Amino acid sequence: MIGRCGVLVGLVVVSGGLGALTLGRAALAQPAPLVQRGQLLYQEECQTCHEPDGAGQPQKGIPSLHGVGAAAVDFYLSTGRMPEATLLRQAPRQRPTVSPPDRAALIAYVTSMWPGGPAIPAYSLQGDLVTGGVLFRSNCAACHGIVGAGAALAHGAYAPSLHKASSVQVAEAMRVGPGNMPVFDSSTLTDAEVADVVTYVEYLHHPDDRGGAGLGWIGPIPEGFVGLFIGLAAMVAIATWIGHREPSERPGHHE
Repeated sequence: MIGRCGVLVGLVVVSGGLGALTLGRAALAQPAPLVQRGQLLYQEECQTCHEPDGAGQPQKGIPSLHGVGAAAVDFYLSTGRMPEATLLRQAPRQRPTVSPPDRAALIAYVTSMWPGGPAIPAYSLQGDLVTGGVLFRSNCAACHGIVGAGAALAHGAYAPSLHKASSVQVAEAMRVGPGNMPVFDSSTLTDAEVADVVTYVEYLHHPDDRGGAGLGWIGPIPEGFVGLFIGLAAMVAIATWIGHREPSERPGHHE
């Protein structure tokens, strides 16, 4: 979304079942003051790009807001990818600039005017870590990398790092499919499986580095450089120390 379009705060529901993830339903009737506030904000910040009727400007790459759903608005605003003024091919993650009350008002207005699309996920973080790891490696690692550090894609696009993504944002992205990411709807991954993936991504934020320092968790390249530089430095230091020893200190030397 271009312009200041809001985010509805996700409701985290602690449920009894492990791995239970359920999609919240957008309210059929939003409170009138909230919608009115959202309408004013939309007129001030959003409609220049997305048009007063929310149809967007496809010829400029500005999408329609019709039926995008609360999850899409929440994802783009909560990650700071919108508002975005440069119309880059792929908006980067940035510090959010829309306050939570304004986000709630704007998403109430957007979902009231143009209903449809996935709601903001509400879930328990009691997913299965092992299953989530299997699902992540099967569906996500090819683009985001095995440790979620991100990677380059074709034509200047890239899969962003997941290390700063919140649990709600991960679940939203899977259901919405922002940018080049495919949509993982309920026919592809169940709510419980999405919860498993979310749990695994949460683990990747602070993995158990049993082998030592993580070094960014991007594989053997930084490990090799560290080993190379430390090893070379150690060898040079030892050679220098040996070369500067007094003759009397050297083994086998006799006056």
